Amino acid sequence: MSQTVPPFADLLAQCQTSAVHLEMRDVYGVADEDADFAAWRAGHRHSLDNRAQWWNVFHDSVAKAVARGVVVRRARVVSEPVTEYIRYEHSCTFQNVMAGEQVRWLPRCLASDLLLPGNDLWLFDDRLIRFGLFSGDGAFVGHTLSDDLQLIKAVSDSFEAVWDRATPHDQYTI
Repeated sequence: MSQTVPPFADLLAQCQTSAVHLEMRDVYGVADEDADFAAWRAGHRHSLDNRAQWWNVFHDSVAKAVARGVVVRRARVVSEPVTEYIRYEHSCTFQNVMAGEQVRWLPRCLASDLLLPGNDLWLFDDRLIRFGLFSGDGAFVGHTLSDDLQLIKAVSDSFEAVWDRATPHDQYTI
């Protein structure tokens, strides 16, 4: 199914109240992160004090939305022990927090009785879902959109169930 999906920044710019992100993969092969991941593997760590080193368009979009009053939340469902990629994500999550996101982590073993969507997603204002599609090895494949009200309700309920059980980022250790 071919579908034109607006850029994330445009979707977030249209948000008025909330944007939630549900991540459920243990590995992502996202091309624009490969260099950063490789540097992290080699021992490089971003510094909280050197924002110019890591701040980017994504952080700008989130910070602008939060400044408008949009609540931006991200929940990550992860296997434990965590993968190397999740250790990398955990070490960089301070960037999301600095942009204004609230972030929580849920060990997959605590999600067994939850009904979760098959794909990662962003839900904007409980009106539009942007699903992220990935191959088995984590390579980004594309996005699809849905404004189906029943699906939005189910996805929202799933996110809230994860959020309620998950550990805030500053308390989750790996």
